[in-house]
Amino acid sequence: MGMRSAEGVPAKPSSAGGAGAKAVAGARARLAGMPMLLMAAVVQAAEAAALCLVIVLNVIASASGNAWTASNAIGLIVVEAVVAAGVAWIASGIARLRPWSRTPAVMTQVFTAMIAIWLLEAHRYAWGAPALLLAIAGLAGLLAPASLRALARQDQAPGR
Repeated sequence: MGMRSAEGVPAKPSSAGGAGAKAVAGARARLAGMPMLLMAAVVQAAEAAALCLVIVLNVIASASGNAWTASNAIGLIVVEAVVAAGVAWIASGIARLRPWSRTPAVMTQVFTAMIAIWLLEAHRYAWGAPALLLAIAGLAGLLAPASLRALARQDQAPGR
C-alpha cells in the first residue's frame, strides 16, 4: 500500500486566536494557487446550482399540475433539496481544503457521469452533455497531483 506525503502542501493556518476572516482569506489565497482544485470547487458548486434549477423546474411542474401526483412531487423536491445542500456543502469543503471533502466529491462526479451517460442514452443532450463535461472537469480537478496533496490528511503517521 502507498503512503501519502504532505510535501509541497501549503501550511494550514491554525484555528486558535479566533481569526475567522484571516482563515478564510488564507484558504482563498491557497486555493487561488491551485487552479485545478479551484476548478473542482467551482464544478461542484455549479452542480449544486444545477440541482437548484431542477428543483425550481419541478416546483413549477408540480404547481401547474404536470407532476405525477402531488405527494410524489413533494417527496422528490425534498430529496433534491437535501442532495443540493449536500453537494454545496462538499463544494464548500473543497474550497476550504478539508480532507473529508475529497471522497464525497469524487463520488459526486462519478454519479454525475453515470447520470449524464443515462441522459445521453435517453437523447436528453441538453442536460446530459453539460453534466458529462462537468463530471470530467470535476474529476480532473480532484485527481490532479496538487489537488491530491492539498486534500491529503495531515494526521496520518508513517506506516499506517
